[in-house]
Amino acid sequence: MKTGRPKKRQIVLSPTEREQLESYARSRALPHALVRRAKIVLWSATGDSNTVIAARLQVSQPTVSLWRRRFLERGLAGLYAERPAGHARSYDEEQVARLIRRALTTKPKDATHWSVRRFGRATGVSKSTVQRYFSLFGVQPHRAKGFKLSNDPFFVEKLRDIVGLYLNPPDKALVLCVDEKSQIQALERSQPVLPMGLGYVEGVTHDYFRHGTTTLFAALDVANGTVIGQCKPRHRHQEFLSFLGHVERNVPVGLDVHLIVDNYSTHKHAKVRAWLAKRPRFHLHFTPTYSSWLNQVERWFGLITQQAVRRGSFRNVKELIARIDSYISHHNRHACPFQWTANADSILAKIERLSKLISGTAH
Repeated sequence: MKTGRPKKRQIVLSPTEREQLESYARSRALPHALVRRAKIVLWSATGDSNTVIAARLQVSQPTVSLWRRRFLERGLAGLYAERPAGHARSYDEEQVARLIRRALTTKPKDATHWSVRRFGRATGVSKSTVQRYFSLFGVQPHRAKGFKLSNDPFFVEKLRDIVGLYLNPPDKALVLCVDEKSQIQALERSQPVLPMGLGYVEGVTHDYFRHGTTTLFAALDVANGTVIGQCKPRHRHQEFLSFLGHVERNVPVGLDVHLIVDNYSTHKHAKVRAWLAKRPRFHLHFTPTYSSWLNQVERWFGLITQQAVRRGSFRNVKELIARIDSYISHHNRHACPFQWTANADSILAKIERLSKLISGTAH
């Protein structure tokens, strides 16, 4: 009697396993091999064949089979179960999982976060082993990044409005991201810059002389990446109105103009509203509160700060403005738009995950 090939075991994921695997698959910090294994398991759970998954990830079918089998045998811990050749492992998967869980869910009594040496002393594991596992799992207790969730009651509507302008801009219209970078200081270093050399970086003195400030008004065209910019001495509605007039003179008459701005009071001043009422082709779109990351010109401000201002030395405001104007001219000659890829639903899903994390850690 002939027997066929044994039926492939189906992978069934619990909600916790699915959430963890999706987090691995999205990660840009974890090792690429671990991200790939998470995708193998996720796609296997949806019913994709080994052949399809192998072609999609450009790996061999035995590789797909291996990590399917490891997951079925050991669960999530099996995705890390690579046995180095030449010697037995000091810690099995469960011990490693306990170490990582402790690193993620606890803090030392005498500090705000774990270091490799402090965690090694607390667990009795060598610092080199801790470092290896921290690196493998992408655990970085020494780092932190800032965030703030919006409390805007119309957050969803504003988000969909602005993301819609990025992904599906209206016909016969220009979408401009507008904002001001205020208080740009003309700083003159107290000593000349020490030039970069072989084996050492450029040296810049930590002290400086202040020679005044300027405010940069900028409008980034999301379609081609060019910037309309003006420097002004102050940051009031009068300067904003003057900049709007400058934008109007630089935009073809036949185009509608959609301006993405934040909630700064200058943008909502009565005289600004009156100016806009007389020009129906201009449309203002406000970002939600605490959501400046939605305005693409903020990213461009980061570029000009890093590449033209931060390490400069300026004897007066005039020199600073000349440097800014020169940077804008050069940027526009080689302009390239930012590629916005996130849709509103993916952003909302990420915010929901963050909210759940905050709720789970709130005291």
